[in-house]
Amino acid sequence: MAGPRRPLWIALGLYLVLTAIYLACAAPERVWQHTPYNHFAHQARSWLDGRLELGYPPPAYAQGNDFARFEGRWYIVFPSFPAVLLLPAVALAESVEHVRDGQVFLLLAGAGPALFFLALERLRALGRSEHGERTHGALALLLGLGTVYWFCAEQGTVWFAAHVVGLALAALYLYLSSGAAHPWLAGLVLGLAFWTRAPMLFAAPLFLIEAAAASLQQGTWRAVLRHFAGKILRFSLPLGALLALSFWHNHARFHDPFEVGYRYLTVAWQGRIERWGLFSYHYLARNLGVLLTSLPFRGVSPGAAPLQVSAHGLALWLTTPVYLFLLWPRRRGLTWWALGATALCVALPSLLYQNTGQSQFGYRFSNDYAVFLLAMVAVSRPRLGPWFWALGLWGVLINGLGALTFERTAHGRFYAFDRALPVYQPD
Repeated sequence: MAGPRRPLWIALGLYLVLTAIYLACAAPERVWQHTPYNHFAHQARSWLDGRLELGYPPPAYAQGNDFARFEGRWYIVFPSFPAVLLLPAVALAESVEHVRDGQVFLLLAGAGPALFFLALERLRALGRSEHGERTHGALALLLGLGTVYWFCAEQGTVWFAAHVVGLALAALYLYLSSGAAHPWLAGLVLGLAFWTRAPMLFAAPLFLIEAAAASLQQGTWRAVLRHFAGKILRFSLPLGALLALSFWHNHARFHDPFEVGYRYLTVAWQGRIERWGLFSYHYLARNLGVLLTSLPFRGVSPGAAPLQVSAHGLALWLTTPVYLFLLWPRRRGLTWWALGATALCVALPSLLYQNTGQSQFGYRFSNDYAVFLLAMVAVSRPRLGPWFWALGLWGVLINGLGALTFERTAHGRFYAFDRALPVYQPD
C-alpha cells in the first residue's frame, strides 16, 4: 500500500486496533449501561430542552459528585465540548439514563493515538522527525497503551471522558500547527480543546513559534511581519470567537464572564478553594509530590493487597518511564524547544490547581501534554534503541494493570482511597 493516503489507512488501522483493545478491557457496565457520572449527557439534555442549567436536582446515582448550585439552580461546570459530541445520542434516546455515554467515549478513545501518528508523519514530512512509519506507529501505540491515557480511556465518566476528547484535539492541534500551515483550523481546534480541558488553552505557544519560524523565511522584514500577522490573525479569529462564547456562557449562568462555577461545587474540599482559590502556589508542592514521588506502598488494612496504589495515583516517571529520555536529548532544535515550552505551559495550571487529579491510577493531568512530550522524544532522538522500547514495554504492562483494575469492585484491594494528602502546608 503506497501513495498519499497510506498514512490515513495506517491511522485507521491504529484506531481499530486500539478501539478493540479498549472495548475488550472495559468493564461490561461501561459498555452496556450509562456511567454513574454521566454529566455530559445531562448537559446535552439540558441544551436540547433549551436550558443552561440542569433543570432538576442531580440524580441520586451520581452521589452529588461535582455539581454546582447557584441561585437555587444546578449546573454542570465542566468544559462542554464532550457534551456536544453526545448530542446525537441524547437526542435519539428516551432519557439520559438510556445513553451509553461510556460506550461512546470508548469508541472515541482510539482517535487520539491515531491522530498522533498523523501528526508525527507531518513532522517527518517537514524534516523534523527522522523516524519512519513503523516507529511512528509504535509511538502512537505507546501513547495509547503505555501512558496513563489507557486507564482513563476505560472509564467513560466525566473527568476521564474529557481526557479522551482532549488528547485527540491535542494531537490534531499538533498536526495543524506544524509548519503553521493551517492557522484557522489550528485556532478552531485549540478553542475546542479549551472547551474540553481548560489548561490546553496554554498550548498556544506551539502555533506562535511555528508561525514565527515560517514567517522568517519570507525575506524582507516587511514580508516577515505581514506573513506573521496574517497567520496570527487567522489563528486568533476562531480561537477568540470560542473564548468569547465561553465568557458569554459563564455570564449567562453565573453573572460573571470569568466565573466557570467551580467555586459553587458541593465538594469536600470547598473550604480550601474558598481560602486559597482554585489555583495557588499553595498547591504546588503536593502536586509535584504526586507527579514525581508517588510510589506503591505496602498494604496494611484488612484485605489489602501486598502493594497498594494511593488514590492520588503513581508518579509519572513510573507509569511512563520513556519520558526520562527527555532528560538526554540527542538533538535540540526549534521544534524540540517549541514542544517543550508548550508542554510546560499546559502543565503549569494543573500544578497550581487545588486537586491532584484524584482518584486516579496515575497522574491523569499529564494527558493534556502527553502528545507534546512524546513528539519531543521523536524529534530529539534519531534512533530509539532497546532501552527505550524496554521501558516502553514496562509502561504498557503497568498501565495495563491500571486499565484492568482501576474502579473495578473486584480489585479495590489494590487501591488505598484515603484522600488525606501529605501536609506540605496546612489548608
